[in-house]
This record gives sequence, structure tokens and C-alpha cells, in this order.
Amino acid sequence: MMKKKLGLLSLSAFVLTLAACQSNGSDNVDSSDNGANDSSAGESGEASGVVEFDTVMSNDEAAIEGGVLNYALVSSSPFQGIFSPEFYEDAYDSELMGFSHESLFSVDESFMLSQDGMATFEFDQEAGTIAITLRDDLKWSDGEPLTTEDVLFSYEVIGSPEYEGVRYGADFANIVGMEEYHSGEADKISGITIIDDKNITIQYIEVNPSILQSGGGIWGYPMPKHQLGEVAIKDMAASPEVRNNPVSAGPFRVKSITAGESVEFEANEYYWKGAPKLDGVIAEVVAPETIVSEMQNGNYDVASMPTDQYDTYKDSENITLLGRQELAYTYLGFKLGHWEPAVTDEDGKVIEPAKNVTDPDAKMGDVELRKAMAYAIDNNAIATEFYQGLRENAKAMIPPVFGEFVNEDIEGFYYDPELAASILDDAGYEDTDGDGFRETPEGEELVINFASMAGGATAEPIAQYYIQEWQNIGLNVQLSTGRLIEFQAFYDMLEADDEQIDVYQAAWGTGSDPNPTGLYGETASFNFTRYVSDEHTAILDKINSEASFDPEYKFEAFREWQQFMFDNVPVIPTLWRSEVFAVNNRVKNYDITYGTTDGWEVVELTSETAY
Repeated sequence: MMKKKLGLLSLSAFVLTLAACQSNGSDNVDSSDNGANDSSAGESGEASGVVEFDTVMSNDEAAIEGGVLNYALVSSSPFQGIFSPEFYEDAYDSELMGFSHESLFSVDESFMLSQDGMATFEFDQEAGTIAITLRDDLKWSDGEPLTTEDVLFSYEVIGSPEYEGVRYGADFANIVGMEEYHSGEADKISGITIIDDKNITIQYIEVNPSILQSGGGIWGYPMPKHQLGEVAIKDMAASPEVRNNPVSAGPFRVKSITAGESVEFEANEYYWKGAPKLDGVIAEVVAPETIVSEMQNGNYDVASMPTDQYDTYKDSENITLLGRQELAYTYLGFKLGHWEPAVTDEDGKVIEPAKNVTDPDAKMGDVELRKAMAYAIDNNAIATEFYQGLRENAKAMIPPVFGEFVNEDIEGFYYDPELAASILDDAGYEDTDGDGFRETPEGEELVINFASMAGGATAEPIAQYYIQEWQNIGLNVQLSTGRLIEFQAFYDMLEADDEQIDVYQAAWGTGSDPNPTGLYGETASFNFTRYVSDEHTAILDKINSEASFDPEYKFEAFREWQQFMFDNVPVIPTLWRSEVFAVNNRVKNYDITYGTTDGWEVVELTSETAY
């Protein structure tokens, strides 16, 4: 017979039981029914209203001269230390580069490119061109001039046949001549023209509104050709120029690095807005388990805080909490195919680009199986129990901060284990051998391997909760490798399409462009589900078409995409997220508002030591 169903309201008891079992060295989970089954599926356990925060650190105290800010990089793992926008893959590396690297373009509150950055631009929709003009006297952090040669160089690196990073995709292939350059047929990109040291023009095959969206079609980061021009592209990511002595254009520059542990930044006197107010920043990796006490003890000035510990720090007197909706969502992904490398001829020229391929016989290939797993879990209860109003059930894969892009008509997956079991029954998944778990419609054993990352106090109980609920509808789900997986190893396994993973829990930072092509397109290396279909590609083509310059057409295309993904379930969106920053009360002018033009260069301190 099927395992007993864990009632909706028993999640708290389940967590306590799990903790007790773990303390006894046991992996068994109490699945007893406490009588809390609720027939009103999707109503009980709904998340409370999301907590709202200020986004600017207000501080009326007088600032001191200079000073060094202590920044906590909250992570359970060492950072990789690839300090190059062209090559990094780790969100922690990106967080660190926020001090030292800066895009050419500023962004407004709607995440559209604006004219307040290091460069201005003119977009000619009819001609399909972007003309970029650099401001006068831009310099790199070593004092060398920053010119359009550096802008072109970044495109040449990412587009090179030798490039092994993840940035090359549809946006770059849309530049005239880029595919020929990428395949090795041409030795330059015909669609990019340098006019002079300050002016450069890019010609596109097709134009769409994402071109003017931050993170869209225009690559915003120049690359220091004077430093990296003689380094082989295949060696750049591991080179000392990137790992140890990166040259950058942001308000600070790297002074020293302790690999995986800390980075010391010093003020960049060549910064285009003028030297920053601080003398420097020391950023150190701090474990999620200890960050609350570290902030309360005044050991760090700024930290992105774990939302699952919100109750333990929300009333701390020496810090101020800032917050905002994240450009991110948590999700469960299904492995549905594989990454097929590029096909090259005997001369190494690319005949067919690398792409995702959906395997028709994938274990998780049945959409009914995926739907059942979606209805078996209660993300409202997880949001309430673990995140105290800082997360909410995600109904779709466009975070609500994007407003009209969100399809409000989608109700999302809600908790209904009876519906989940019924879906499996109708699809032919039956327990034919009496072991409590369902076999496939063909009568074969079905064991589903679930991968989830280690890190934080709630990682284990949430993973075990999902497993328990899936087992409650008769699915034999077990942890891949038998345990939670360290961050770097987890993504290495995903990228390699490791056969130990059938379903996985992860999170996506969407960036400031909601266009999903870079995460779910046919040639997107980040499409870890490897899901591809002609209908899906056609919808993405609508989003990327010139017709999308019409706002209503664009919004409707985005809504159609969300409905398609809901119907076909290559992923289950689980939680929309808010992020919370703890700021020591000696900090002044720290601003996390989307679209602000004030960055780290204006931050000040009001005392020599933290409170």
C-alpha cells in the first residue's frame, strides 16, 4: 500500500522530527498522519504578505575621511575567483566584481539602458544598429586608456572559436558576421566597426526590444586588451591576469586575493566618476551558519542575509535591514536531455553550433509525471515555515518585479496530493509489486534521483520534505549521491548532465532582462533541463522578434511563454524571493534601489570601527 500522506499542517512537526532523527544518526522520517489533511488544497498554508523594506541606508551622522568597509560574502563554499565578466560562472565571483568592474551602460528603474554610464548610445531600429560613444578620458584601473579597441576585444574573445565560457549565445550570434567569426570562417567580426577611439557601431541581423534591456543584446563590459591581448583565449580564465591581477574599470581595484577566501580592494583613483569615498573594501567568505552572529558582533559592515534565519536578526540594534524583490526564483528542474557539442570539420571550423537536445526516452520525459510531482509539494507552506514572509509561492518563471511581463492568469501549481496521485493513476503509474512505490506504465522500476545543494540550516529539511511528499504519492525518490551536494560540485554535475540527476533544486538569477532565451533557448548552455521543442522555440522567436517593439505584442509573447512552460513543466517554479541586506549603522549612502546611479563610490563610514 502507499505510504501515509504527510498532512499540510504537519510541516513544522516534520522539520522537528527530521532534526531529532538526524541527531540520533538516523535517516528515517516520521510519515505518520496527524489528521491534518485538508481537502481545500492550495488554500491552507498560504504565505503571509511579503515583508517590505527600505532600499537606502539613511544615516545623518557625519562621515569620516576614507576608512575600510568590511564586506561579508555569505557562502558555504569558496569563491572560484574568475574575475572576468566574460568568463565567470559563479554568482559569488559576480558579487565580488561589483566592487571592481562596471558596465559601460547605466540602467533605469525599468532595467532599460540609460545614458548616465561610461558610454552613451544611439539605437537605429530601421538600420538595426547601435552606435556607442565612450565618455572622454576613460581609464582602466592601471591608468591605461580605455578605448573602443577594448570594447571590440570583448566581442572577439566571446565570439572566438577558442572561447570555452558560457556567454556566447543567440545575442552574440545576432551580430552581423559573428557566426562566420565564431565558426572560424572569418578572422574579424564584419558587423562591428570602430570609428575612432571613442565611437564604435554594432550591426545586428535582427533587432528586438531586449537590445535596449540591461543584460540584453549589447555586451556591456570592455576587456583590457593591453593586459590580455597576448594571452591565448583558451587560457584566459585560468591566467594570473584574471585570477590574481585583474585590471578593471570600477570604483575599486583588486589589491590582493586569498584564493577562495577573501579579496582586498583599494580605491581606484582612475575611476571615471572620481575616486570613491572609501579607502578600500575587504570582502571575506562567511558561512551562512555564522553570519548572524558576525553581523551582530560588528565584524562586518554589509552582508546579504540568509532569509531562513530572518527571525534571529530582524530586531538587531546595531544593524539596519534593507531589502528588495530579487531578480531570481527558485525552481525544480527535470533532466530531459543532453548538451550536444558543436560539430566541426577537419579544420576545426564549426559546422553546427553546440545545442541542447531533448531525449525522447528520458526518465522524466512524461509530462504527467512532472505535473504530479508539482502538485505533490506545498511551496506556500515552505515560504511561511522557513522564510517568514521573505519568499512566496512562484506561479511562473518571471519574478513579479517585472510587472506587466508576468502572466497573472496562471494560478501556478498548488498543493493537492490527491490530484497528484490521480494524475499518476491515470497515466498508468501503478504499484505492481506491493513495495509502496509505483512502477512505470511499462511495469519497470522507477527510481528518481533528486539533487539538491548543501548550505544553510534549511537545505536538508526542505530537500527531505520534497522527498517525503513525493514518496507519499508513491514515487521512489532518493537523494543523488545519497546526500546534499556542495555548490560547485552541484553545478558541475548539472553542466555535465550527470546520470545521477533526474530532478534537481536550484535557483536562477534572471538578471535585469526577463527574456528567457538565455536560460531556456536551444543553444543556451545554462538550459540545464536540456528541454527543446519546436513550439517552445517558436514562442521564444516571438519574444525576440522585431514585432516585440510593440509593448502589447511583447507582453503577450511573454505571457504565452509562461503558459507554455506551465503546461509542459520542464521546470517547476517554486519560490519568488526577496533579498535582505544587513548594514551596520556606521555605513552611509548604501543604496540597493534598482536603477540607482549611486554605487559603491558614494558609500561612506561614520566611525573608524563598526557598531
